[in-house]
Amino acid sequence: MPKTPLTFETVREIALELKDVQPGTAYGAPALKVNGNTLANVPVNKSAEANSAVFHIDFDLRRSLIESNPEVYYVTDHYAAYPTVLVRLSNISRGELRELLGLAWSFVSAKKPARASNLKSKSKKRRS
Repeated sequence: MPKTPLTFETVREIALELKDVQPGTAYGAPALKVNGNTLANVPVNKSAEANSAVFHIDFDLRRSLIESNPEVYYVTDHYAAYPTVLVRLSNISRGELRELLGLAWSFVSAKKPARASNLKSKSKKRRS
C-alpha cells in the first residue's frame, strides 16, 4: 500500500501536541507558533516547492539536515539568511517530522517572546 504524503495539516496535528503551540498565520499563510514566535509555516515565497513547509531551526542544524538528506531538506536563496529549513512533506516520514518539530520547538521556545509583547512591555515602562 503506497504511503500517503504528509501535508501541513499533518504538521499542525503533531505540533499541537507540543507545549504552548498555537495555530496562527505568518505572512497570511497558516503557521504554528510558540509564545508568539513562528515554529513552522506554509512558505509564501515562490522559490519553495509545492507541499513544502518552513521550520525554524538554527543554521548548524539546517546545514546538517540538508547534508544528510537533501531529498527531504533544502533551502532557497530567499530563506538562506533566516534560521529556517524547507521540508518536502511528501518525502518525510511521520517519525522524522515529529523529531524535527521537537527540534524546532526547542529552538523557538528558547527565543525571547515575539516583538509585539516586547513593545507592550516597553510602552508600559515609558508610562511609569
